[in-house]
Amino acid sequence: MKVAVIGCTHAGTAAIINTAKLYPDAEITVYERNDNISFLSCGIALYVGGVVKDPKGLFYSSPEELAKLGVNTKMKHDVLDVDVDSKKLKVRNLDTNEEFEDTFDKLIITTGSWPIIPKLEGIDLENILLSKNFYHSNTIIEKAKDAKNIIVVGAGYIGVELVEAFEMNGKNVTLIDAEDRILSKYLDKEFTDVAEKAFKDHSVKLALGELVTKFEGEDGKVRKVITDKGEYEADLVIMCIGFRPNTGMFKNQIDMLESGAIVVDQYMRTSKKDIFAAGDSCAVIYNPTGEHRYIPLATNAVRMGTLAARNLVEPTTKHMGTQGTSGIKIYEHNIASTGLTEDAAKALGLDIKTVTVKDNYRPEFMPTYDEATLKLVYEKDSKRIVGAQINSKTDLTQSINTMSVVIQNKMTIDELAFVDFFFQPHFNKPWNLLNLAGLSAE
Repeated sequence: MKVAVIGCTHAGTAAIINTAKLYPDAEITVYERNDNISFLSCGIALYVGGVVKDPKGLFYSSPEELAKLGVNTKMKHDVLDVDVDSKKLKVRNLDTNEEFEDTFDKLIITTGSWPIIPKLEGIDLENILLSKNFYHSNTIIEKAKDAKNIIVVGAGYIGVELVEAFEMNGKNVTLIDAEDRILSKYLDKEFTDVAEKAFKDHSVKLALGELVTKFEGEDGKVRKVITDKGEYEADLVIMCIGFRPNTGMFKNQIDMLESGAIVVDQYMRTSKKDIFAAGDSCAVIYNPTGEHRYIPLATNAVRMGTLAARNLVEPTTKHMGTQGTSGIKIYEHNIASTGLTEDAAKALGLDIKTVTVKDNYRPEFMPTYDEATLKLVYEKDSKRIVGAQINSKTDLTQSINTMSVVIQNKMTIDELAFVDFFFQPHFNKPWNLLNLAGLSAE
């Protein structure tokens, strides 16, 4: 069995390692256009901020490791075209410019995503950077050394984490986003208000509800970012406005969403026989709504890559869907969310109710205790829970992993009230915070 894998970051690495272990007789060839594999891009802000000193720790595999498994890893090889019907692919060796064809019996598409680059005047000026891979992180660190005024465009997780890293390194930082709140896809206003206040308290300028219209430069380098409401001095600009699936070569060959995200079934199979896909290149079932959604997260990618391998010969293990569970630390605030926010649920037309509880996470007779805020979103009639968010100074984010399971299993707010959680004064109260939310619901 000849197996070809295109792309080798989270999903690709998981797919390759598991394929090699499950099918030792398979002939596995990996095509990767970069000269490194398995880079944890979620660690870029930690690397930029100096928390991670040695970037080697941000790689969890290598061509050498894969070779030990009998995998033929072709680095700096760009797949130019794939014919899924005839099972052929065209490849260019980026070192020699040589082009050649290869064939496969099974194909695993793990081509990932790429940052969205808006077509704006001045976008090609020097010192306007992206934040996605290892080379981007090194360039950001190098350019930031001499930069005084740094602007981050895009207030999602990557942008927000970079802002904190730059501020902690003593830079003047401005965060620009067209939405009127940071992290608006993941959190409701009462949570983003806390995060925004933390940034303002650390002298970060928030330019929210502003759309970047162009960049102005001097001697070929960016000097100003112009929005529809103002202008900002800049020595360095990082663009973090989102990602698109890297799937152009498969257009009109396999089923996709309008975004270009490949549609896969529960076994990671595409609409074409023997063609599998995983990770940021495809859409997954989003359990709160039951629809296919594009949710590019490393957690989704490693699960999907593993499942693609398991189901390569026979469908054996189903993907259970995702809740889009994620977490972030902003200064002293530990924040996490899963499923739908109140705003997102209403935008979808769902008839929902919410419950918010604030309580000290452990008994007041303990030497120290902090307040935690937990919010749940649930359907009015069925009482099925569809979303949860938490914020606390003590790290209670693992409770959102519990809520992810709750949503996945379609539990109701009433059932949550009486779930069996342990009590130990070091950690919690007799009524766990999650129980308390269930009990407090109308």
